[in-house]
Amino acid sequence: MYSVIAALTWPLLRGVYRLRARGVENLPAEGGFVLACNHVSSFDPWPLGMPLWPKRHLRFMAKSELYWWPLKYVIGGAGAFPVRRGQRDTEAIETAVSLVRAGYPVAMFPEGTRRSKGLVKRFEARPRSGAARIALEGGVPLVPAAVAGTDGLRRFDRLRVAYGRPVDIDDLRGQDVATAAQTATERLMEKILELEESL
Repeated sequence: MYSVIAALTWPLLRGVYRLRARGVENLPAEGGFVLACNHVSSFDPWPLGMPLWPKRHLRFMAKSELYWWPLKYVIGGAGAFPVRRGQRDTEAIETAVSLVRAGYPVAMFPEGTRRSKGLVKRFEARPRSGAARIALEGGVPLVPAAVAGTDGLRRFDRLRVAYGRPVDIDDLRGQDVATAAQTATERLMEKILELEESL
């Protein structure tokens, strides 16, 4: 399903929306990692994952509310797995840790939800530490990213993506997970903001 969607929509992304991506070389060439991005709209996963295709397929956490028939078969086939927002969904965390340990890249949005009505409101709520926690528990890189233009699809805005270098979290490994994840999240959000401002 992932490859089918990618193949069908690639011309639309490159032609109509003029997708431009930079920093792909910053992503690990192999092995699992957590890709953490700002969240502008529900369409963010689309341009975020396409520059990596066909070599890498991103796995996404998708809010459990989306898992209704028949949409659940589409998003499940596209590599997503459910997360119950606003709860300590340990099952979703464990699934993500298993995926990164198995070599898959998992994409997450630490802001927790997309920004209200497409307005630029950075970090309306405290960023979630789940992405950092997964990277720490999985022993994999934590990579920042930023997207722009997904809130302007109706206006055919240009889509832009930037991938940063992995955040330095090696000094946090082995520490209390909750404390380490919070520190790592602070570092991560600084890098995401820098990337977003560069787009």
